[in-house]
Amino acid sequence: MNINYQKKLDEIIEENKRGSIAPSLLLHCCCAPCSSYTVEYLSQYFRITVLYYNPNISPAEEYEKRKAELVRLINAMPTVNKVNQLDCDYDTDEFFDIAKGYEDCREGGERCFRCYELRMRRTAELAKARGFDYFCTTLSISPLKNAQKINEIGYKLQEETGAKWLPSDFKKREGYKRSIELSREYNLYRQNFCGCIYSKRENE
Repeated sequence: MNINYQKKLDEIIEENKRGSIAPSLLLHCCCAPCSSYTVEYLSQYFRITVLYYNPNISPAEEYEKRKAELVRLINAMPTVNKVNQLDCDYDTDEFFDIAKGYEDCREGGERCFRCYELRMRRTAELAKARGFDYFCTTLSISPLKNAQKINEIGYKLQEETGAKWLPSDFKKREGYKRSIELSREYNLYRQNFCGCIYSKRENE
């Protein structure tokens, strides 16, 4: 059954408006273009800390380029609530360990689902350890990403870690279109592959 996760997010936002302080959110960000609309939108309702944790990205130069663009965007883009930043160490072994045996899967398949969970799990664990009210990811803004699966993983991690998942499907309400507009406005680097060596190989 398909669930409207945007509607679920709307309900949480409305409920939180009753409080005097915006709740805190640890937001996993994969890249600046995907983060642009997501941060613009969510910063109206949450105190966001963006987390750049993407051990799937290769080579290291690509990883650093995407990180630098995210930092540049966050520093340049006006937001309702101030946005903070949190970085993680770059360790590609973490990705290759979960991708082992799934190297030949097409993009959007089981290897990608395992990659979603790898990055979302670290976000959930950090959110719990540091006392954030919610955790979330920008991944669902992409038309190529399975929002149903992302939210299923989010709720699973909520059960396992105790961190509260923020349901979402950021491509709704022309979120993806807005991300393209913001990418042009800030002249953001837009990569032509998801990030890992397997998606790059498939793209080529």
